[in-house]
Amino acid sequence: MLRRNSLYLILFFVFNITIAQGTFPIYSDYLSDNVFLVHPSAAGIGNCAKLRLTHRQQWNEISNGPSLQTLSFHSRIGEQAAAGGILFNDKNGFHAQKGVAGSYAYHLNSGIDDTLNQLSFGLSFTYVLNTIDQSSFTSPIPDPSNSQLVESTNYFNADFSTAYHFMDSYAYLTVKNLLLSTKNLENSTFKSLNLRRYLLTVGYYFGRGHSLQFEPSIMTQLLEKTGEISVDFNLKAYKNIANGKQVWAALSYRQSFEENAIENLKQLTPIVGFNYKRYMVSYTYTSQLNEIVLDNSGFHQFTLGVNVFCKSQRASGCPNVNFIF
Repeated sequence: MLRRNSLYLILFFVFNITIAQGTFPIYSDYLSDNVFLVHPSAAGIGNCAKLRLTHRQQWNEISNGPSLQTLSFHSRIGEQAAAGGILFNDKNGFHAQKGVAGSYAYHLNSGIDDTLNQLSFGLSFTYVLNTIDQSSFTSPIPDPSNSQLVESTNYFNADFSTAYHFMDSYAYLTVKNLLLSTKNLENSTFKSLNLRRYLLTVGYYFGRGHSLQFEPSIMTQLLEKTGEISVDFNLKAYKNIANGKQVWAALSYRQSFEENAIENLKQLTPIVGFNYKRYMVSYTYTSQLNEIVLDNSGFHQFTLGVNVFCKSQRASGCPNVNFIF
């Protein structure tokens, strides 16, 4: 019994870390042609509307380990405007948060003869429902603070994003958690929390017109409250096969930099994927490289996607902008 309660305490600690990151965890999903999950200005960025479904499971050897499911869709709704939405379910032991996000983006392309030279802006609003299930809490010593009930509360947040694509290069800048407020589950009052996070992603696409292409990129995160910085170093490779088939693989290394930290975060994430015409599937595995880890089983994620309402390709742009169908 005590062992079970200890596990709950560990998951509670990890949950608080996740909440401190904002309303939506930031993993390596964006490398599975899912940039919209991280940057709202990616809504309708490409020549197709995109539907994506993801399932992520952490620490398989631990009961009630963290898991995350997302369903997202975004599309152009005119020549320049775009809209998208995300449904997510983030469960961590006895804590869970369910949410919905709606995004609007606007794209300005000044390229000549269909050349890509595009500036984009995006705004996203998120509604989150947090729950804490105390019905399974047990202790040999009575605890009056344990209500034995499922308590819930809700709050809102917003993100602002901008992006610039020129030929085969791109850059995204997003400010997440603009409202900086959340609710205290114990008394349902709002607390002012500085959850603001800045994300910068830059990359370049090499090899257009060849059967093998490469896409190196870097994503940097800055947490305003603590000054913590983390960097993703990414390399993605594509191999075209006949009849609308494409295989691809990515490798991402995440390193955090925080003063006075016992041990900074280190993660290695390989991803493999396969595209067939307008359909895609990918598998992601994240391994923790730190000496102090809760479980050695790593993080597993599957992504399924389909592209719809596709238009003709442009003369330039990375695969996130120009889908081959």
